[in-house]
Amino acid sequence: MPIIKPGDLDDDRVKALLTRHLEGMHANSPPGHVFALDWSGLQEPEVSFYTLWEGEDLLGFGALKELDPRAGEIKSMRTADAHLRTGVAAVILDHIIAEARQRGYSRLSLETGSGPAFEPALKLYRKYGFIDGEPFGGYEQSLFNQFLHLDLGAQSTDSRTAWKLRIDKNAATKPTRTRRART
Repeated sequence: MPIIKPGDLDDDRVKALLTRHLEGMHANSPPGHVFALDWSGLQEPEVSFYTLWEGEDLLGFGALKELDPRAGEIKSMRTADAHLRTGVAAVILDHIIAEARQRGYSRLSLETGSGPAFEPALKLYRKYGFIDGEPFGGYEQSLFNQFLHLDLGAQSTDSRTAWKLRIDKNAATKPTRTRRART
């Protein structure tokens, strides 16, 4: 049964998939337009990094970055090549959206590129209700990048996948800073 766990950046399988992810982003993006998180970025306190496993097989990963107490950003989503188009990304996206709702975020955003390499991800995000929008979080608009946003007050998107999934109880250990109470 697949399980979501906190990402272990010391695991060689995670390192290899992250390297593949970063190489792919650089190969399909103009210079200066890659904003994918590397090892150090994934270790920042405002970033929660998740991996999806089936036994010893790493299926994929994704991250949730806290922008402020009411908004998050999806970062560094990647499915292992052997598991592309099998629903892995949807399982990770379900988890990230559920975590964002649990944290009380009202909006989830992402920045991504344009072109054929990005179309499968864009199709998935739009299926989940993400819509095109304005730059956020210090990003600047260009002819290459796109900004998508999901209103988390809208209809729930949890459990869109048919996967049975177990979530490691420690999978949501970050961010560690204290959030202000809602008023």
